[in-house]
Amino acid sequence: MTKSIVCLQPLSSSQKDSILAAAPGYSLTLDNTKNPDPELLKQAEIVIGWSKNGADALLAPDSALRWVQTWSAGVEKLPLDRLEERGIALTNASGVHAEPITAVIFSFMLLFTRSMHTALRNQQQRIWQPDLKLTELTGKTALICGTGSIGAETARIAKAFRMKTLGVSRSGKPVEGFDDVRKTGALEQAVKEADFIINTLPLTDETRGLFNEAIFSACKEGSYYINIGRGATTDTEALIAALDSGRLAGAGLDVFEAEPLPENHPLWAMEQVVITPHCAGSTDRYADRIIEIFNKNMASYLKEGNPSHNVVDYSRQY
Repeated sequence: MTKSIVCLQPLSSSQKDSILAAAPGYSLTLDNTKNPDPELLKQAEIVIGWSKNGADALLAPDSALRWVQTWSAGVEKLPLDRLEERGIALTNASGVHAEPITAVIFSFMLLFTRSMHTALRNQQQRIWQPDLKLTELTGKTALICGTGSIGAETARIAKAFRMKTLGVSRSGKPVEGFDDVRKTGALEQAVKEADFIINTLPLTDETRGLFNEAIFSACKEGSYYINIGRGATTDTEALIAALDSGRLAGAGLDVFEAEPLPENHPLWAMEQVVITPHCAGSTDRYADRIIEIFNKNMASYLKEGNPSHNVVDYSRQY
């Protein structure tokens, strides 16, 4: 009997062929994320992607679901308690974003060090201002909060600019590319040493609101804050206060507590802030990379009954 895989994201013909080649004995059906077919979802043993509108069907008592491969690295929007209770394997897209997000992080850092944000505004107004505040990345300290695939790739590239690299993680374990890695509890001390504070953290109970008034008040004066992790890890009012006071010289922000960022939000009007619309991880290679993860996992799923790559630890929420 043919078993069912349902993908809740669009795929090209070659991408579908790749999945089917890795999953002998399985059918593959594409469905709509916003309005999925409940009966189709109930029959799915494996789901690629997720739909909040299909959650009840996927988690129904008579559902065949055994494994979910998410389309994102973060899983905070999924019903983790219900998935864990059902014993469903959950794998995420961690690693897919490392290259594009690292490029955005360095875009922000280079933009601020070379005052390109000011130069672009000047160009629009035809203002010639050669005496911009200019510095360089060489010798600066990057504090990278989160030492997973994105943090590690950022540290690796930072070394090409001859930067010092500090890391903060839950475990504090050493990671290649970092000069030093400390536990999350040492964040307040670590920000005092950093020229750039780079937040790549997932949203969990432990990281929610982690970057608060106390952390921003401890920051090295004139440092920069970059957030490409999750918006709710940051107290936005505390961030704005640090920018207004000059404690932070600027911020590069891709994620926010409320998305889309409201039109009347004060961050829009701050000249020392650069905003991107939660697109740092977007790339034309996104689907191909997720399928690579899925196909690796499919091999172990067929052999051992469980995926083995990017498996989410329910107790840690990532």
